[in-house]
Amino acid sequence: MAFRFFGKTLLYALPLGVTFLDCVGYVARVDGISMQPALNPVPDEKDYVFLLRWGTHNSQVERGDIISLISPKDPAQKIIKRVVGLQGDVVSTLGYKHEIVRVPEGHCWVEGDHTGHSMDSNTFGPVALGLMSARAVAIVWPPERWRILENELPRRRRPIQASKNSSNYYN
Repeated sequence: MAFRFFGKTLLYALPLGVTFLDCVGYVARVDGISMQPALNPVPDEKDYVFLLRWGTHNSQVERGDIISLISPKDPAQKIIKRVVGLQGDVVSTLGYKHEIVRVPEGHCWVEGDHTGHSMDSNTFGPVALGLMSARAVAIVWPPERWRILENELPRRRRPIQASKNSSNYYN
Protein backbone atom coordinates (compact mmCIF):
# COMPACT_ATOMS: atom_id res chain seq x y z
CA MET A 1 0.00 0.00 0.00
CA ALA A 2 2.80 2.45 0.92
CA PHE A 3 4.67 1.58 -2.28
CA ARG A 4 1.56 2.28 -4.35
CA PHE A 5 1.11 5.70 -2.66
CA PHE A 6 4.79 6.52 -3.24
CA GLY A 7 4.49 5.49 -6.89
CA LYS A 8 1.43 7.68 -7.49
CA THR A 9 3.05 10.64 -5.74
CA LEU A 10 6.18 10.25 -7.85
CA LEU A 11 4.08 9.90 -10.99
CA TYR A 12 2.53 13.34 -10.38
CA ALA A 13 5.46 15.11 -8.72
CA LEU A 14 8.14 14.27 -11.25
CA PRO A 15 6.50 15.92 -14.30
CA LEU A 16 5.56 18.96 -12.20
CA GLY A 17 9.14 19.29 -10.93
CA VAL A 18 10.63 18.96 -14.41
CA THR A 19 8.17 21.52 -15.79
CA PHE A 20 8.99 23.95 -12.97
CA LEU A 21 12.75 23.65 -13.53
CA ASP A 22 12.38 23.94 -17.30
CA CYS A 23 9.86 26.78 -17.48
CA VAL A 24 9.87 28.70 -14.21
CA GLY A 25 13.29 28.64 -12.54
CA TYR A 26 15.94 26.98 -10.43
CA VAL A 27 18.64 27.68 -7.83
CA ALA A 28 22.30 27.86 -8.90
CA ARG A 29 25.63 28.51 -7.19
CA VAL A 30 27.63 31.54 -8.33
CA ASP A 31 31.34 30.88 -8.71
CA GLY A 32 34.08 33.45 -9.16
CA ILE A 33 34.60 37.12 -8.40
CA SER A 34 33.44 38.73 -11.66
CA MET A 35 30.14 39.94 -10.16
CA GLN A 36 31.54 41.37 -6.91
CA PRO A 37 30.24 43.20 -4.95
CA ALA A 38 26.68 42.27 -6.04
CA LEU A 39 27.39 38.52 -5.83
CA ASN A 40 30.04 36.63 -3.83
CA PRO A 41 31.34 39.68 -1.91
CA VAL A 42 33.25 37.37 0.47
CA PRO A 43 35.66 35.19 -1.58
CA ASP A 44 35.34 32.11 0.67
CA GLU A 45 31.53 32.12 0.60
CA LYS A 46 29.44 31.32 -2.48
CA ASP A 47 26.09 32.94 -3.17
CA TYR A 48 23.20 30.84 -4.44
CA VAL A 49 20.71 32.68 -6.61
CA PHE A 50 17.23 31.92 -7.88
CA LEU A 51 17.31 32.05 -11.67
CA LEU A 52 13.97 32.85 -13.28
CA ARG A 53 13.51 31.37 -16.74
CA TRP A 54 10.07 32.92 -17.14
CA GLY A 55 10.29 35.85 -19.56
CA THR A 56 13.82 35.23 -20.79
CA HIS A 57 12.65 32.92 -23.59
CA ASN A 58 10.91 35.84 -25.26
CA SER A 59 13.79 38.16 -24.36
CA GLN A 60 12.21 40.32 -21.67
CA VAL A 61 15.49 41.61 -20.31
CA GLU A 62 16.32 45.12 -19.18
CA ARG A 63 19.48 47.10 -18.77
CA GLY A 64 20.83 46.34 -15.31
CA ASP A 65 19.41 42.80 -15.11
CA ILE A 66 21.76 40.05 -13.98
CA ILE A 67 21.40 37.12 -16.37
CA SER A 68 22.68 33.59 -16.72
CA LEU A 69 23.86 32.68 -20.20
CA ILE A 70 25.86 30.13 -22.13
CA SER A 71 29.43 31.35 -22.52
CA PRO A 72 30.17 32.40 -26.11
CA LYS A 73 33.75 31.13 -25.57
CA ASP A 74 32.83 27.74 -24.04
CA PRO A 75 29.32 26.38 -24.74
CA ALA A 76 29.71 23.85 -21.91
CA GLN A 77 29.97 26.70 -19.37
CA LYS A 78 27.25 28.95 -17.94
CA ILE A 79 28.23 32.47 -16.87
CA ILE A 80 26.39 35.19 -14.95
CA LYS A 81 26.70 38.85 -15.98
CA ARG A 82 24.86 42.18 -15.92
CA VAL A 83 23.15 43.55 -19.04
CA VAL A 84 24.70 46.92 -19.88
CA GLY A 85 23.37 47.49 -23.39
CA LEU A 86 20.44 46.36 -25.54
CA GLN A 87 20.17 46.07 -29.31
CA GLY A 88 20.78 49.41 -30.97
CA ASP A 89 22.57 50.89 -27.93
CA VAL A 90 26.02 52.40 -28.34
CA VAL A 91 28.51 51.37 -25.61
CA SER A 92 32.20 51.96 -25.00
CA THR A 93 34.43 49.01 -24.25
CA LEU A 94 36.59 48.85 -21.16
CA GLY A 95 40.30 48.10 -21.05
CA TYR A 96 43.09 48.94 -23.40
CA LYS A 97 41.03 48.80 -26.64
CA HIS A 98 38.45 51.45 -25.67
CA GLU A 99 36.26 51.14 -28.75
CA ILE A 100 32.75 52.37 -29.46
CA VAL A 101 30.34 49.53 -30.32
CA ARG A 102 26.74 49.55 -31.54
CA VAL A 103 24.96 46.47 -30.17
CA PRO A 104 23.50 44.57 -33.15
CA GLU A 105 19.88 43.47 -33.40
CA GLY A 106 19.19 40.26 -31.49
CA HIS A 107 22.15 40.85 -29.13
CA CYS A 108 22.97 42.48 -25.80
CA TRP A 109 26.13 43.76 -24.12
CA VAL A 110 26.99 42.05 -20.79
CA GLU A 111 29.67 42.81 -18.21
CA GLY A 112 30.75 41.67 -14.77
CA ASP A 113 30.52 44.22 -11.97
CA HIS A 114 34.14 43.59 -10.96
CA THR A 115 35.82 45.46 -13.81
CA GLY A 116 39.08 43.87 -14.88
CA HIS A 117 38.22 40.48 -13.35
CA SER A 118 35.51 39.45 -15.77
CA MET A 119 35.34 37.57 -19.05
CA ASP A 120 32.48 39.47 -20.69
CA SER A 121 31.43 41.43 -23.79
CA ASN A 122 34.62 43.47 -23.50
CA THR A 123 36.38 40.22 -24.42
CA PHE A 124 33.93 38.39 -26.68
CA GLY A 125 31.71 41.21 -27.98
CA PRO A 126 27.90 41.43 -28.06
CA VAL A 127 26.05 38.29 -26.97
CA ALA A 128 23.24 36.69 -28.96
CA LEU A 129 19.95 36.74 -27.04
CA GLY A 130 19.58 33.04 -27.80
CA LEU A 131 22.41 32.32 -25.32
CA MET A 132 20.39 33.72 -22.39
CA SER A 133 18.92 31.07 -20.12
CA ALA A 134 17.56 32.92 -17.07
CA ARG A 135 17.48 36.13 -15.03
CA ALA A 136 18.84 36.18 -11.47
CA VAL A 137 16.10 37.59 -9.23
CA ALA A 138 17.20 36.82 -5.65
CA ILE A 139 20.05 35.62 -3.49
CA VAL A 140 18.67 32.64 -1.57
CA TRP A 141 21.81 31.47 0.28
CA PRO A 142 23.55 32.19 2.64
CA PRO A 143 20.66 33.35 4.86
CA GLU A 144 22.37 36.59 5.93
CA ARG A 145 22.47 37.64 2.25
CA TRP A 146 18.83 36.88 1.37
CA ARG A 147 17.56 39.67 -0.84
CA ILE A 148 15.90 40.52 -4.12
CA LEU A 149 18.42 41.52 -6.79
CA GLU A 150 17.61 45.02 -7.94
CA ASN A 151 17.84 46.04 -11.57
CA GLU A 152 20.63 48.57 -11.22
CA LEU A 153 23.14 49.67 -13.78
CA PRO A 154 26.39 51.12 -12.43
CA ARG A 155 26.64 54.84 -13.27
CA ARG A 156 29.95 54.37 -15.02
CA ARG A 157 28.46 51.75 -17.36
CA ARG A 158 25.46 53.39 -18.94
CA PRO A 159 25.21 53.24 -22.75
CA ILE A 160 26.67 56.25 -24.55
CA GLN A 161 23.49 56.31 -26.58
CA ALA A 162 20.42 54.28 -25.67
CA SER A 163 18.44 52.82 -28.53
CA LYS A 164 15.35 54.84 -29.46
CA ASN A 165 13.41 51.77 -30.60
CA SER A 166 13.46 50.02 -27.21
CA SER A 167 12.51 51.67 -23.94
CA ASN A 168 14.46 49.45 -21.59
CA TYR A 169 13.80 45.89 -22.73
CA TYR A 170 13.42 43.63 -25.74
CA ASN A 171 10.00 42.43 -26.81
